[in-house]
Amino acid sequence: MGAGERKHTEAHVVAHITGPREEALAELERRARSYSPEHPRSPKRRRLLRQSDGFLLVIDGAWQSFVTRFTVAELLQDSDAPTAPEPAAEGQTVPVARPTEAVEQPGEWDTDGVPIKPAWLGRDDLP
Repeated sequence: MGAGERKHTEAHVVAHITGPREEALAELERRARSYSPEHPRSPKRRRLLRQSDGFLLVIDGAWQSFVTRFTVAELLQDSDAPTAPEPAAEGQTVPVARPTEAVEQPGEWDTDGVPIKPAWLGRDDLP
């Protein structure tokens, strides 16, 4: 990104996959195939190449080529990761918090304790 000597590389995490590497590569390939970058505006040729750890998308424009790299990587550390809830001891039930002002009617809550209809839906006091 950028022009001249101010060019730089940007990286974005597109998804978190829990499971085997093959599943992560399959999801990454699906995303790479459907990815539509801003440049070039009028692509002349599109090539998707497979590498050992991901894919390389090369799109030729009228004057230059644009490259996007899609890589599978294992997350080793995240300084802003949400804290995991404490696991329940075997045989112990975990209480599900529900809003006290809600009026329970059959079918309002799913089996995990999540409301079927969000509390904000239908409110006219929200922007």
